[in-house]
Amino acid sequence: MNRGKTPLTIDTAVLRDVVDGEWAEARRRIRDLTTDSTLHLPAEGTLEELRAATTAAVAPVAASGLTRLALPVEEGGTGRHAEYIAGFEELVTASPSLQIKAGVQFGLFGGAIMHLGNSEQHEKWLRPALDGELMGSFAMTEIGHGSDVAEVGTTATYDVEAREFVVHTPFRAATKEYIGNAARDARAAVVFAQLITRDVNHGVHAFFVPVRDEAGEPLPGITIEDDGKKGGLLGVDNGRFAFDQVRIPRGNLLTRYGSVAADGEYSSPIESPGRRFFTMLGTLVQGRVSLDGAAVVASKLALDIAVRYAHDRRQFTSTSPVEETRLIDYQRHQRRLMPLIAQTYADAISHDTLLHTFDAVFSGDDTTPEGQELLETQAAGFKALTTWNALDTIQEAREACGGAGFMAENRLVGLHADMDVYVTFEGDNTVLLQLVGKRLLTDYARELKDIDFGGAARLIGAQAAEHTLYRTGVANLGRAIGDLVTASVNDKRVRSGKVQEALLRDRVETMVATVAQALRPAQSKDKASGARLFNENQNELIEAAIAYIELLKWQGLNAEMHRIEDEGNHPEEAKAMRRLRDLFGLTLIERHMGWHLMHGRLPMARARQVGPAIDALCAKLAQNSLDLVDAFGYGPEHRRAPIADGAEAQRQDEARAYYRAARARSDWPADEKELRKRAARR
Repeated sequence: MNRGKTPLTIDTAVLRDVVDGEWAEARRRIRDLTTDSTLHLPAEGTLEELRAATTAAVAPVAASGLTRLALPVEEGGTGRHAEYIAGFEELVTASPSLQIKAGVQFGLFGGAIMHLGNSEQHEKWLRPALDGELMGSFAMTEIGHGSDVAEVGTTATYDVEAREFVVHTPFRAATKEYIGNAARDARAAVVFAQLITRDVNHGVHAFFVPVRDEAGEPLPGITIEDDGKKGGLLGVDNGRFAFDQVRIPRGNLLTRYGSVAADGEYSSPIESPGRRFFTMLGTLVQGRVSLDGAAVVASKLALDIAVRYAHDRRQFTSTSPVEETRLIDYQRHQRRLMPLIAQTYADAISHDTLLHTFDAVFSGDDTTPEGQELLETQAAGFKALTTWNALDTIQEAREACGGAGFMAENRLVGLHADMDVYVTFEGDNTVLLQLVGKRLLTDYARELKDIDFGGAARLIGAQAAEHTLYRTGVANLGRAIGDLVTASVNDKRVRSGKVQEALLRDRVETMVATVAQALRPAQSKDKASGARLFNENQNELIEAAIAYIELLKWQGLNAEMHRIEDEGNHPEEAKAMRRLRDLFGLTLIERHMGWHLMHGRLPMARARQVGPAIDALCAKLAQNSLDLVDAFGYGPEHRRAPIADGAEAQRQDEARAYYRAARARSDWPADEKELRKRAARR
């Protein structure tokens, strides 16, 4: 069922370099580490046993040297921030619980001390944290304020006479909730609280707060509760912290962006409270960056398992009376998996772009506000779409493996359960996309502000013409904007990269312009009316943000494809990348086909070509699907899914051998339908 096409001859090492990106060596080094069975979450065990196993696995991670990579050179590190994150993401192959546990310990707890503390605090707490000796928590989220960190209820009030801060939870909704390491292991926590001194609230700051004594018992004034069994990540001991007038030394305030003198005077290198808050949170963006990459790893594992199973599993004798058809040869199965492979390649490449932005900002190569803004926007948008993509990919992979995919031993249900919470922690995805949308509106306003008179006239004229196009119904006559891009309707033109980008880009620009114009009256309204108007357009703003991130992901895949083509050394791999690029682009266009038709971007005749083009691409890519997932770089010791590594193939081989031998016997029972056919022919 390969439609007579010959598979490409692909060097998977070339594609592996593409998906592993700039920091491939770090990824592969940690992949090797994750083959150690002591790092894997046990298949069985009580909640306490699973947590204990995950805690024990933190030590080898610290011993690998990974945790010190991001330290400045003068403090014994290398300052290689992106390498540090890339390595951490691969811990998902061992266990998502370990990736999160290590992320809390080293990335959040240790990272907060490193990025928000001073050199003395580094010397005191950072080294033990990065070595796994001082276990800690990152206590930001509250029951009453999840993504709205600026409004957390916990307070830290400075007592001038005692020269201490008093950390307090004034009401139940201010309890720190869902805190990793809290229920079992943390001896200290970086607590985010409203800093109050001399009767002035200076906003949210970070404080180092001891929470347990050497025996593991809560310190006076601190209440610790266990979140208990969760839907996933069973190896992570999430819990709650509440503080009842807990006193800590003045020196426990992490002082990079704000400090309090002995007499209670507050000072900060950043005068604006708003900018200070967002700058402080910006230093912690690595959490979102790592979740984006970890979600890519989970998608790759799921597809690796599902594709290998699809090549081994046979079902229904549709083309032969004795040989059943492989799942991978069915068009619908190709349609299920191939677009997800293309999407995962796009996600992996866009994540590498994000790591470059992250490295530039955190290494100090780019200290501009624009660089920081770009990092925050990319991290928010990529994390949102990639974690959603991972959940969808794992679920589709599970279903594509039938009942076998539902067995815990084949990892897919466990991966889905573990990845579920990724879409809401380190920022709920919908809230993060709203941040992206607001940045798009800001950029749109800047463009209008800086545009010259002639440019404004052209912009207004184009919008007026577009408005007329809809009103007059000309679009219904086939005079769609897409006609200006391609004159002929055929599969090749539909696959044109210029056409794909034009459609994806135009959708973003039109959606942003529409929302911006709808919100323009808010400038002259009172605060309540303005908020109501924004709420009425919130959904469209978020949809515009999604369209923008989809465009960025397509552009990343397109750029990587052109890079390989331009090098000219790997024509087969370049062709595979072009097919992946086209499949990803056309899948996005098909997904939003209603919008493109409704807004006159595609004539009906051209729109009808998209589906067949996708079908053809899926059939071609299916022939190289093993190559495409082999490029992910995972072996049996990483997948740890019997159906992907011989169990299903052995069953199928045994069945075929049985039927071949049985049919050769003289006493093999006759088939009733065959007897009826013979009788009818007579």
